[in-house]
Amino acid sequence: MRWSVVAAPPDVPPPRPITMRAQSIPPRHHFPEHAHDWHQLVYAVDGTLTVSADRRTFVVSPDQAVWLPTGMRHSVGALLGAEFRSLWIANEAGCSLPSSPTVLAVSPLLKALIVEAAEIDGKRLADGYPDRIAAMILDQLDRAPKLSAALPWPKDERLLTLCEALYLDPSNERSAEEWAKELGMSSRTLTRRFEADAGSTLRSWKRRLRLFRAIELLGGGMSVTATAMELGYGSASAFIFAFRSEFGCSPNVYMTQKASRPVSRG
Repeated sequence: MRWSVVAAPPDVPPPRPITMRAQSIPPRHHFPEHAHDWHQLVYAVDGTLTVSADRRTFVVSPDQAVWLPTGMRHSVGALLGAEFRSLWIANEAGCSLPSSPTVLAVSPLLKALIVEAAEIDGKRLADGYPDRIAAMILDQLDRAPKLSAALPWPKDERLLTLCEALYLDPSNERSAEEWAKELGMSSRTLTRRFEADAGSTLRSWKRRLRLFRAIELLGGGMSVTATAMELGYGSASAFIFAFRSEFGCSPNVYMTQKASRPVSRG
């Protein structure tokens, strides 16, 4: 199924120092590749985003945002739909932030500030309150930990078919040979192309996908047991073991720490 284009809202003013855009992205919709004369923070308060920039494509969750410096060509979309929050940030206001596309961790405080900025956008408020919110957002962006990677996403059309199917059904246990046959290529070609495009083996990518979706599902209130079954683990204990091996703690401890995590300089 092809993706459809979603239109940006008209007449959004340039940032002084921040302009907030709030928009719902329907499933399988995207903003075509474009660039801005200012910085941008790409974020979703709900759902996940697919972001392409600097010859890379990756998926980010509501725990993550993507910093895009001025002039960086990019496209943004959502496979399952998302509540998009885009912050346009004036060049001088974002001068201390990275000069290349960067995935940032979003703390509960930063998320709350973004939600508040969207709530008050366009309202006439006294005593400089919007300016203080903008200043706090910029401070939190300066402090946000930089993440080495999000979930990589291929660009090859046939590999996209595979990855979208696995994203929608992480419990799918089809082998590389079965996928290769369905996609009209040899298993060797599939393996080679996947590693070249996504930067990892299909097996490793599927493991990362399950844990990525785990955080998404747990954050939405799903129980550990239900999450394990949704992701295709044989038992809750198998899921907990895989999660602990990756993150160093159990799913419940991880979510508790995330909710109470103090804001620290990145």
